[in-house]
Amino acid sequence: MTSVKEGLQTISQHPESVKSASVTMPTPVLSSHSGPSPARMQQQQAKKSPKDFIFGKLIGEGSFSMVYLAKDIRSGKEYAIKVCEKIHILREKKQKAIMREKQIMNILNDHPSPFFIKLFCTFQDTDRLYFVMSYAKHGELLPYIIKVGSFDEECTRFYGGEILLALEHLHKLGIIHRDLKPENILLNEQMHVQITDFGSAKVLDSISDLNTVNARKNSFVGTAQYVSPEMLTDKSAAPSSDLWAMGCILYQMVSGLPPFQASTEYLIFQKVIKLEYDFPDGFHPEAKDLVQKLLVIEPSQRLGATDEGGYSSIKGHSFFKDMPWENLHKKTPPRILPYLPGTSSNEELRSQYHVPDHLEPGLEDKQMTRLLGLALHEEEEETKLKPAKKPSILDISPCEMAQRLEAQARENSWHRFVQGNLILKQGLVDKRKGLFARRRMLLLTTGPHLFYVDPVGMVLKGEIPWSPELRPEPKNFKIFFVHTPNRTYYLEDPEGYALEWCRVIDEVRRANYKIQ
Repeated sequence: MTSVKEGLQTISQHPESVKSASVTMPTPVLSSHSGPSPARMQQQQAKKSPKDFIFGKLIGEGSFSMVYLAKDIRSGKEYAIKVCEKIHILREKKQKAIMREKQIMNILNDHPSPFFIKLFCTFQDTDRLYFVMSYAKHGELLPYIIKVGSFDEECTRFYGGEILLALEHLHKLGIIHRDLKPENILLNEQMHVQITDFGSAKVLDSISDLNTVNARKNSFVGTAQYVSPEMLTDKSAAPSSDLWAMGCILYQMVSGLPPFQASTEYLIFQKVIKLEYDFPDGFHPEAKDLVQKLLVIEPSQRLGATDEGGYSSIKGHSFFKDMPWENLHKKTPPRILPYLPGTSSNEELRSQYHVPDHLEPGLEDKQMTRLLGLALHEEEEETKLKPAKKPSILDISPCEMAQRLEAQARENSWHRFVQGNLILKQGLVDKRKGLFARRRMLLLTTGPHLFYVDPVGMVLKGEIPWSPELRPEPKNFKIFFVHTPNRTYYLEDPEGYALEWCRVIDEVRRANYKIQ
């Protein structure tokens, strides 16, 4: 028990003075720092306790911590409060990581940048440590990449630029993040970048470490898809290790997936070490050149690795042409929309989901014509006879339903994937995630359900979730989107039945949710 008590005592001592640890900082800015900032002095004076906050919903969790949205009962302001269980910290041997995270966040408080989560105060009780931080209202960057599949050039440039400015600031302070990834990039209320999670970060020992790989051995930190090769081979890290991670993130924003993909971490590591990755068709050429110059095995040869006083060589890359670096944090972020140059003619496929309010509602022939950009002569429109109303695809009597289900079970090889529901429409489609496509059998059934199956392995791969907010959107005769609240599915029918898919999906949606 002596070691546990000593460990708890180490964590608990001097809750507001972690930054007093003996660390020589490598920049003139820090070396000229002669005392606590006014913000720090105010923080030290305003001691808090859990009773000063109303704890709301859980917004994040780790192996030894939980993050809650909480409200200060006096000011009414909302904060993200990271709650760390002391016993779990000891069990996971994370004492140094906790101390380091607080140290780095205090350094960032003394040298503020708009691109980082702010630490307002810390306190503790018998069992827990509390970090009161700014609340990034719009959460992680990753769900936005997943939702739209891939970012267009404007979005990738903007968020890539803010990430670069954040790294530039961090590295000037002599800090390496070492676990930069979309999950650790949050978005504030104005949709600007907020870097977080410094538990794996490192404070460099001297200015010579800024441009050279730190030779001291460390245990492996980071996340497999974004970890640099030097952290795998000799367990070393330098600021250019974060530039590698930035290259991986740029690749993911453009294509939809990280560059290094495999079924296990070990296989991912092997691909990283061998620099084994490919660019899918349609990858933006200037972004491709930038990624190639960041994903370089030798850390010192990465673009920006030998820059002094910032990352002028990366800022000067053609991908970031005309970027307003000085005022980027004041600019309105671009709207995040799906984008894919997904046809042989290089047609730009930007979703038109946000349509003007004045357009006529519905998905009849007239609306389909508008969506496809086809023109009908007014005289043809005026004289065209209105066709008789077609029966609904769901107008099925109980007797007919039983007969069709019996025949489906007997004759249709896809019946075993649809949970006993009647298949209303089926067909092979190319399901895209970013610039990557997989051939799938799409099955629209009663329920309603939209299942997709791997036709080679005959394995159910997933289901597009239904809700009243689900919306199909045709792009042309082959390509259509299915929008859901959390993701946009990009589908291509090689037979050219995109319009029919959209019509039937919308018909089933309206019938099931009683929408006129």
